[in-house]
Amino acid sequence: MSTVRIQNYSNVAVLDQIEASVAQVLLGKQTQVKLVLCCLLARGHLLIEDLPGMGKTTLAQAIADVLGMRYNRIQFTSDLLPADLLGVSIFNRQESSFSFHQGPIFTQLLLADEINRTTPKTQSALLEAMEEQQVSIEGETRQLPEPFFVIATQNPSSHSGTYPLPESQLDRFLMRIELGYPTPEAERIMLQRLSAPVKRAQHLRNKLEILLDIEQLNDLQRLASQVVVSDHLLDYVQRIIQQTRESSKVQYGLSPRGAIALLSAAKAWALMAHRDYLLPEDVQDVFAAVVGHRLTATGSVSSAQALAEHILSKVDVVYK
Repeated sequence: MSTVRIQNYSNVAVLDQIEASVAQVLLGKQTQVKLVLCCLLARGHLLIEDLPGMGKTTLAQAIADVLGMRYNRIQFTSDLLPADLLGVSIFNRQESSFSFHQGPIFTQLLLADEINRTTPKTQSALLEAMEEQQVSIEGETRQLPEPFFVIATQNPSSHSGTYPLPESQLDRFLMRIELGYPTPEAERIMLQRLSAPVKRAQHLRNKLEILLDIEQLNDLQRLASQVVVSDHLLDYVQRIIQQTRESSKVQYGLSPRGAIALLSAAKAWALMAHRDYLLPEDVQDVFAAVVGHRLTATGSVSSAQALAEHILSKVDVVYK
């Protein structure tokens, strides 16, 4: 598979159109939109941690719209039970038998809103489905749709009424991102839209056209997995991983699953740049989103982003 072929491959080119289309709704967040698509191409799941009202739901809905994915949203609360998520068997008196009623998890894109407001038991039911892409209910295993993409949101742990995800469960998410406050320019446009007779943000979301079907998405996921990684790039990735394990600023280093996640995300990022080979910049661009929720900082490092930058600064891009 040559570089020229990827550059001319129409499904890859349409990724630029998808980014632009979603950016019409979520203003000023091009990098975050690109990371969401990268996570999907790498067959991972996404965790968005931010304050309420930052556009997390809007982002998930827009992604589902442009990709034509079946979409469900479930609000996680302290009284939510696993059966509310997975489904339940109900007795049919006429047929004298039980019939299974699917829960909202049987969809292609699931928005798990405020996942840290529900109990660990319900959190575990979702995370098992994410890992296995199937659910076991009443002794029977049921496959989830293909593709199956979870976007989970959570409020900062400092907020009241939260059940923080343990590190072992955070590790199930390929990426964690934050949206943050909009820029003054983006916020101005948003306020101008709301002052118009029709709420233009909602109008724009309703008008987003489907730009990619499921078969094409599967092709792109396959292409992402086939991006070429040279021995030099593997050396670079391994040096970064080793740095996380040796640095005095990190409590525990990156696990093998985290290392695989980093390489998978970097390959998807390369594909989005219309390349079929990996560059160091691809690894660097996704590094913070992939490892920020997997590494615990010690000492004076103030944030996940700062920790990621510190680790990358300690590893030279040297070709042996």
